[in-house]
Amino acid sequence: MSDPIVSPATLPPATAPAVVTARMRETAEAFEASFLSQMLKPMFEGLSTEAPFGGGEAEGTWRGFLVDAMAKQAVRGGGIGLADQVVAQMLKMQEQGQ
Repeated sequence: MSDPIVSPATLPPATAPAVVTARMRETAEAFEASFLSQMLKPMFEGLSTEAPFGGGEAEGTWRGFLVDAMAKQAVRGGGIGLADQVVAQMLKMQEQGQ
């Protein structure tokens, strides 16, 4: 069951930002990680997986997961600021909808 949409106008001012932005922040960070993953993929496409430095066929198979994990870790480390911009736009859109 999904959480009901909470309007900041119905909450006391002290709790409104924490409730709304926590969920928005999670969504924005997931978007940033997805974006970074797409930007990192071409960087690894031409790399050889053969010895002595490659991991063989398994490396090629799991490379997509590695790229996704690196993107998520980059976002946890502060990212590139895309999530901040997405949250700001989400808040702006929410304000316009009221």
